[in-house]
Amino acid sequence: MLNCLWHMDSACQLDCFLRTVIPKELPGKVVSNSKIRRLIIAGCVRINGSVCRIPTWQLNAGDSVQAFIDDEKFFFEKKPNDISFILTDSNVLYEDSDIIIVDKPAFFPTEPTVVSSRASMHQAVKDYLWKKEPARLHVPYAGVMHRLDRETSGVLLFTKTREVNAVMHEQFASHTIQKTYRALCKPTKSQILCRFSVNQPIGRISPKSAPCKMGALPVDRGGQEARTDMVIVERQSKFVLVEAMPYTGRTHQIRVHLSLAGLPIVGDTQYGGPPGLASANGRVMLHAWKLSFLHPRTGRSLTVQAPLPLEFL
Repeated sequence: MLNCLWHMDSACQLDCFLRTVIPKELPGKVVSNSKIRRLIIAGCVRINGSVCRIPTWQLNAGDSVQAFIDDEKFFFEKKPNDISFILTDSNVLYEDSDIIIVDKPAFFPTEPTVVSSRASMHQAVKDYLWKKEPARLHVPYAGVMHRLDRETSGVLLFTKTREVNAVMHEQFASHTIQKTYRALCKPTKSQILCRFSVNQPIGRISPKSAPCKMGALPVDRGGQEARTDMVIVERQSKFVLVEAMPYTGRTHQIRVHLSLAGLPIVGDTQYGGPPGLASANGRVMLHAWKLSFLHPRTGRSLTVQAPLPLEFL
């Protein structure tokens, strides 16, 4: 994530100014006019500390301009297998006045990107809540508490009121929430225990200008402590079904730890997995199966489970 700050010496239109300065921050990259506009509209630019979503905003001498650039999202172009999806009752796993938990399909992003026209689960939840109460005067609130990768399906929780955000955020930040995933893997080792743990620090091993790739990385070189418990649920002729319980929440943690354990996920070619199944459109075969946590208002224990997709069976 780049955090760029400039101070204006003279008047200029916002998008014109950014077209001049952003390419200098991203040498070797093609920065189109449309990407600049998307960055602004997505709320990634601040003028004098306030978000500005108007590309034609007139800047004045003395103004400060700050841009937050996630290079992965900034250079993302919509993939042809993004699915069309509308949230309905059948995909809602749990809902009350404080939270809503949904079953996210594969090939559908969790939250909006700089591509303003790209659909996301976050927007789908807000659309669903508004359809339930069409008399609302304002867009329903849906707070993003955690994320699933685009190709990962399964349990995804949103808050419905800002009042419970702090409690839910604390549970996720302290890793007191138990997340359980299921993954279809291709063993690369002859002998693998039925139960085992991977306790290996991981960190980003790819350049910032390249797509994110994580790997084993010592803490003294920037790695973060990471632990995942694994259980072999089922052994098939070619694959094994693995239950993975991460006790930390690092980027790509389960994918990296399974690969290190000799169990790369089917479809996860980035981490040594075999090509994906044609019956599953080549997806990474990772599913957020279960979420156990304390309700942010009542404190009672809840466990919510998303059915395993047919391609895993």
